[in-house]
Amino acid sequence: MTIEPLLNAPIAVQFHVATVLPAAVLGAVLLARRKGTPAHRLLGKIWLVLMVVTSFSTFFIHDLKTVGNFSPIHLLSIYVIVGSIPAIRAARRGDIRAHRAQVAGMYFGGIVVAGLFTLVPHRVMGAIIFDGASGFVSGVAAALVCVLLVAAGALAIREAGWLERFETFRRR
Repeated sequence: MTIEPLLNAPIAVQFHVATVLPAAVLGAVLLARRKGTPAHRLLGKIWLVLMVVTSFSTFFIHDLKTVGNFSPIHLLSIYVIVGSIPAIRAARRGDIRAHRAQVAGMYFGGIVVAGLFTLVPHRVMGAIIFDGASGFVSGVAAALVCVLLVAAGALAIREAGWLERFETFRRR
């Protein structure tokens, strides 16, 4: 493992990593801790700004070009940017269930799913984990990252209430 790929990456990638890592950690904390407190509201605003800034930063990263300079991952960025509006509106009108579902979906798509795509070989985060390390160390690092992403995904799914909706649908 080495951070050299990040240090040698374009400034847009470095900026993206500098905003997405705190968004990932802060989002997990917000999903796991008590809701509705003044601290939750403040940290939630910070998290939302980080997510939107992170999403905008992806439009300056063009290492996976599928359509022009863009890739399907950019759809997740659009989802987060557009999704931030109903998330804020739901919270302001007191529709906490809709707010929770929206922000959990943004976390799941914008952090968990996008995070899994970063582990693709020849991408910066994949190179950080896999380049220059023994097979064992790379394997342990990859397993740890996958466990963290799966745990974050499970947390987001729980908070969004997707399992309850699935159970309700299944009972019909």
